[in-house]
Amino acid sequence: MDFEGLVAILGALVGLPWLILHYITKWKQAPRITVEDEKLLDEMQMLARRLEDRVMTVERIIAADNHDWKPGLGTTQSPYLSDRQSERPIDRTLDRRN
Repeated sequence: MDFEGLVAILGALVGLPWLILHYITKWKQAPRITVEDEKLLDEMQMLARRLEDRVMTVERIIAADNHDWKPGLGTTQSPYLSDRQSERPIDRTLDRRN
């Protein structure tokens, strides 16, 4: 067996598993989101939803008073409201799956 064949076999049997295990270890050591961070994200999302509801209400009022005005969010379904299709109340925290 020549030297190049030996290097290829060692690379396949030792190098590849070592490389895969190395990156799996790095991935597991990566920082994870904390409970406090998750609560902050939930609060920010609820605030964003409330603000979006207020903007849509103001746009509907302005559109009713001024027929020449072209509203933005109030006329079409916002892409950010897609998770509201379930009949979940706005105050309820999100079900996060990790």
